[in-house]
Order: sequence, then C-alpha cells, then structure tokens
Amino acid sequence: MEISGILTAVVIGVVIGILGRLVLPGRQRIGVLWTILVGIAAALVGTAIAGAFDVADTRGIDWIELAIQVGLAALGVAGLERLKGRR
Repeated sequence: MEISGILTAVVIGVVIGILGRLVLPGRQRIGVLWTILVGIAAALVGTAIAGAFDVADTRGIDWIELAIQVGLAALGVAGLERLKGRR
C-alpha cells in the first residue's frame, strides 16, 4: 500500500467513523480520536468484506461497501462505548 492509499484510508475512516456515530441514537461517550480509529478499522475491514463478496468494485458509488463500512463503524462505536461505560 502506498502513502496515498494510507492517507485515503485515514480520510475515509474519519468520514466512516462520523457516519457510524450518527447512525447510533443518543450520545456516545467516546472521544474523537477513538471515533477516527474505529472508522479507519471499519473502512479497512469493510473493504475486505466487500471484496470477499465481490461487491467492492461496482459502477458509480459503491453503496454496498459503504453500508458495510458504516455498519461496522456503528458496531465498533457501540462496542467501545459499552467497554468504556463499564469502567
């Protein structure tokens, strides 16, 4: 992976993390940095899952891949919030 690919993953991860937080109802008690890290992880894992199901490269916007990534980010934010809430 090249530097441009890594930077793109970070930018997309930020957007995915924010969308993942917006999908969840209520207020999440995790910081912005955690949201970004969850978003980056969700973007990378979501791309791998979409590639495994052969829906990663479609014409136009990859809506299925985006939905997988946002869903994973929402799960990650909710899981992290539960972990932090138990402390």
